[in-house]
Amino acid sequence: MPQRPRQESGPEPVFIGGRLWLDFVNTDDARLGVRVDTIASFEQFVRWLAAAHVIDAERAAALLRRAAEQPSGATAALVETRRVRAALRALVERGRSETAERVRDAALAEINRVLGRSVGTRRVESRADGGYVRSFVPVGDVFGGLVIPVVESAVDSLVNDELSRIHRCADRRCPRHFIDLTRSHTRRWCDMRTCGNRAKAQRSRQQGRRPSRA
Repeated sequence: MPQRPRQESGPEPVFIGGRLWLDFVNTDDARLGVRVDTIASFEQFVRWLAAAHVIDAERAAALLRRAAEQPSGATAALVETRRVRAALRALVERGRSETAERVRDAALAEINRVLGRSVGTRRVESRADGGYVRSFVPVGDVFGGLVIPVVESAVDSLVNDELSRIHRCADRRCPRHFIDLTRSHTRRWCDMRTCGNRAKAQRSRQQGRRPSRA
């Protein structure tokens, strides 16, 4: 009898980046100085893909069953996932720095490595909310290609010259990145409900402590 996949609990995924690959980079979080990895296990990665609408619930369940049967394959897929995330994080953090060309070349090499190994079928599928989403169904290796949609999202940003609009949250304690799609290009916070409101509250406290002028 095949082993049933163990159900894991973990931090809820957050999607504030505006691009799939930025949300993927943001899974390695450090909120308020405490590091939280939203995809610390293969199961959490699969659940993140489902929450991001990259895969549906049926495929997610099938992947978790196969992971219980083939733990070494799932572990290898998780290692691959973290390697890709590290390359994309370097791109978003240092892609416009003094060493930008070297960082971009390294990220491109990693992206092309992943794309070169991809064998499968690309599909467009409808979502429950009436929208549509691109998906990649690997052929052969059931774990292969899971990170392909993330990599293709990064490719779209590179091709569309979006790096200049990608910013880190203005809260120095927050490592999250997002794409600024506002007309004024003035978005500062990853999320106004968290970092934005915290900054407003801090400003209010500081103003309240200022001595009044006679």
